[in-house]
Amino acid sequence: MARIFIDADACPVKAEAERVASRHGVAMLVVSNGGIRPSANPLVQSVFVAEGPDEADKWIAEACGPGDVVVTGDIPLAAKCVAAGAAVIKHNGEELTPANIGMALATRDLMQDLRSADPFRQGGGRPFSKADRSRFLDVLDRLVRRVKG
Repeated sequence: MARIFIDADACPVKAEAERVASRHGVAMLVVSNGGIRPSANPLVQSVFVAEGPDEADKWIAEACGPGDVVVTGDIPLAAKCVAAGAAVIKHNGEELTPANIGMALATRDLMQDLRSADPFRQGGGRPFSKADRSRFLDVLDRLVRRVKG
């Protein structure tokens, strides 16, 4: 059965994902270290993992598989989920697949190296927009329909 996993820390699209889960009648697991208000929606389960770096990521990577959709902006987590057979979508609606995850990892590593080499390099990327939110909804809806078969 299809499930939607949300890497909930700093996820700007939890409400949108919940709407898609409700529309398709699929379970949604919101995974975090805490501090996330549980939803009253019976399809939405809050999963609280131990405190510590990457604990939510580890839980998601171990729990997801074929037929699941994972929502995350964390590229290393996305790579593990893609390897496990899950469909993966970033908050801006970009789907990460076996065909493009290697390039996403390489770009992430390059940018991390550039930031560490230049202590004055601040920020990164453009702000999250309404177009990103709309694209996310469209792609998530398509992915859920695909994994439900």
